Amino acid sequence: MTPNVQGLNLDNEQQIAKNWFESLRDQICAEFEKIEQEAGSDTKFTYTPWDRQDHQGAAGGGGVMGVMKGKVFEKVGVNISTVGGTFSPEFAATIHGADEDPKFSATGISLVAHMANPHVPAVHMNTRFLTTSKKWFGGGADLNPPLPDQNDVDAFHARFRGACAPYGPEVYDKYKKWADDYFFIPHRNVHRGSGGIFYDHLECLDDASFDRNFAFTQDVGKAFLDVFPKIVRGKMNNEFSAEEKRAQLIWRGRYAEFNLIYDRGTLFGLKTGGNIDAILMSLPPEVIWE
Repeated sequence: MTPNVQGLNLDNEQQIAKNWFESLRDQICAEFEKIEQEAGSDTKFTYTPWDRQDHQGAAGGGGVMGVMKGKVFEKVGVNISTVGGTFSPEFAATIHGADEDPKFSATGISLVAHMANPHVPAVHMNTRFLTTSKKWFGGGADLNPPLPDQNDVDAFHARFRGACAPYGPEVYDKYKKWADDYFFIPHRNVHRGSGGIFYDHLECLDDASFDRNFAFTQDVGKAFLDVFPKIVRGKMNNEFSAEEKRAQLIWRGRYAEFNLIYDRGTLFGLKTGGNIDAILMSLPPEVIWE
């Protein structure tokens, strides 16, 4: 299922990026459904399309929200969207390349998985291509274990280190630090999880830079698809105690706080007239605060 792009006039680069994000969604969802089948569940993703209107009421593309609630994945959302139009004046001033011209288009994939077993890490991944007066890719992925296992953390980081390696010896360290700085909860003085990579504003000034930055963004998606299912399969049958489940629910409160207060993607969706359910699919299904 693909987003409705009514009201948009995508150029070749935007269409290529859109096609990749939709393909990545299909690959990830198929793999997650396969994991559910291995656990004895016939749960599948439910896909809900949505249309967008901009702040002036004009048609501005849309998206598809994919959600699955199963035996292994307590709640996982894999969303794609392709939207465009005009930023509201106050929001345009905060967006790269939109301060003088508020027209924009954006296409991307966003994923958050909250797991039934507290030994299996929650995870976030998103990649996107945004056009204002400039064009750029951004995104990343980070692991969020309620009960951290250093082997899982090391495997996750090693896979993304490998994805970054062809693009320069400094790339992984730069984007790892960016993730550490970004996925931090100031009012708690703690990191949201065990980190990963985060990047933004990889500008596409010509065909060569588009090809390079698009290839990197594809490699980020492929790295996620490779490493996270392995981590899930390694832990999804572990026994856990009531105390460990409670620790997971308390930890989820920190995750919710970050997404509602600090997350740029949440703000972008709300400020650009996105689908509320799709934007807030990142919130965990059950949580407690203490």
